[in-house]
Order: sequence, then structure tokens, then C-alpha cells
Amino acid sequence: MNEITKLTAKDFATDQEVRWCPGCGDYAVLKAVQRTMPELGVRPENTVFVSGIGCSSRFPYYMETYGFHTIHGRAPSFATGIKLARPELDVWIITGDGDALSIGGNHTMHVLRRNLDCQILLFNNEIYGLTKGQYSPTSRAGTRSPSTPFGSVDRPVSPCAFALGSGARFIARAIDVHKNLPEVLKAAHAHKGASFVEIYQNCIVYNDDVFAAFTAKDNAGRQLWLKPGEPMLFDGGSKGIALDREALALTVVDVEGGDWQAAGVLVHDPMNRSVAHMLVEMPFGAFPTALGVLYEDPAPTFESAVVRQNAEASAGKKPDLQALVSKGQSWMVTKEPHAI
Repeated sequence: MNEITKLTAKDFATDQEVRWCPGCGDYAVLKAVQRTMPELGVRPENTVFVSGIGCSSRFPYYMETYGFHTIHGRAPSFATGIKLARPELDVWIITGDGDALSIGGNHTMHVLRRNLDCQILLFNNEIYGLTKGQYSPTSRAGTRSPSTPFGSVDRPVSPCAFALGSGARFIARAIDVHKNLPEVLKAAHAHKGASFVEIYQNCIVYNDDVFAAFTAKDNAGRQLWLKPGEPMLFDGGSKGIALDREALALTVVDVEGGDWQAAGVLVHDPMNRSVAHMLVEMPFGAFPTALGVLYEDPAPTFESAVVRQNAEASAGKKPDLQALVSKGQSWMVTKEPHAI
């Protein structure tokens, strides 16, 4: 048995006291990540967790790896620098709906379009928890909070739609306490490039049960867990998602006797960007919530292109700092006598 297979979840847990509110969904995500890391075959000393500002951003303190707790919304910038300097490192970005989509929206967009090889875990609780419950970019219209006492009138952003529009090549969704979260994390890690995972996370203090309509045990039938090459079935297989070819839109169909093919249920193809966009924007209520890997279409990574470009530019050349400084326009400054 080699050394890597001997690692356990405890090898990725620090001795720091975990400080989130009792019952916070962050605990479940932390445990899921710690349990999953040994199964990825990675080493703690080759792993880096980078976060910005927010409740979720305490995450690096609790991982026995390298970690950076950076500034608000700028975790992608730090992650980019780390990956360019040390491409062999395994980089994870931990962020929240406010950190990533408000002050950090521009940074999130660029790390996705550049396709930096990293895993981005966005904890979405539809509220600012750290700063005591103000509405966030993902808060629903009508959300009452200290900053919107009469109800928010903002139209919320869909994290996965934002990621898709930014050019992300891997987009997934999961639930903080769901048994499938580790499988989603494994799929994100296996993808070469920027992996964007939205995790529905319950804020028990300021936005409790906001996702209960599909996360509660009694509402599990309203979850559509997607698997490549498998039919889009939900509610115990009694219903499925089909394509209305006339309207070019998704529709819910009943599946009788398990014959999903006769019902016209779609088979999930993660490389189909058009269907992925429809899955991301399915209105909940009339449709279930799409979970799992929604879209995956690998492409060359940003850091691999930079490393290759630098190698080609420096091939056959010797470092010469003076030549670099003197290149292009230059001036010789001499001391002239002052006129009296």
C-alpha cells in the first residue's frame, strides 16, 4: 500500500476550533471536502485553499493544507498568481454568493473565461451572513433584511448562469448536506480547467430553510440529479425532462411504467451547452432543481498556455538583465552645470 492511500479525512483537518454558527451548512461542506480529499489522491503539501471574505472564507483555517485568507472578492487573483508560479499545485477557491458575485464579480468572470485549472466552490445561502443578514446578489425579490426592510426589489443573479455566460467549461450544483456532494467534488477535481460548483448552503440564522422546498427530506422528489449518459428523471423516476421541439424549451413529462424513452425524456449530455443553459434557468416549482454536473466541455488551461509561451520565448536565450533594461528607447542622463 503506498503512502497516498493511507491518508484519511483526519490528515486534512487542522487543530483549529471550527467557528461557524451551530447548524450552519458550512460544517457539512467542510466534512465532505475533508472526506473527499484522500480519495482524490492528492497530498496536503501540494494543495492550496484560497478564500476571500465571508463566513465560508474561514475554510482555509480548517484544512491541513496551504491556505490564503485574502481580501474581499479577490481570491481568484491570488489563485491565478499561485497557479502561474506553481502550476503543479492543486488550487481550490472557497467563496460565497456575496464575495464572488458582488465585489468579486469581475474577478470571478475572468478566472472562468481564462480557464485557470482550479476548483471554485461557491457557497450560496442567498444572504450576507458575516455582516448580519443584508441581502446579497442572489437574494430573491421580496427578501426582507436589515438593508431591505420592505423587501428587496433587485432581480437576483443565477450563479451558474453567470458562470456559463463567463465562459466556464465546467458547471455543477450540489447541496451542503446531500450524500452526492462528494461525487460532485470528485468530478470537479477531475476536470482540467476552472471547475465552478454552486453549493446550496443553509444559513440557519439569517435565511433558514430558504432552499427547503427542494432540499428537505420530504421534497427530495423535486431534485433532478444529472448523470452523463443517463435519462433526466426525478420524483422517483415517475417524471422526466423532455424537449418541446416546437417551443425549443424544456418541459416536464410523466413516465409510465418506467418507459422513459416513450415519454421522450432527454439523456444528459454535459457537452450540450444549449441544454445546460436551459437546465440552469429552469424555474423552480414548475420544474425541479437541476443538480450534479450540468455542463462540461474541457479546453486548454490558462496556466498551461502561459508556461508554454514563456518556454518558447526563452528557448535558446541566456538571461541578460542589462540587455532587458536597455531594450527599446533609452536615454543617457548627464549632469549639466546650473546657469548662474
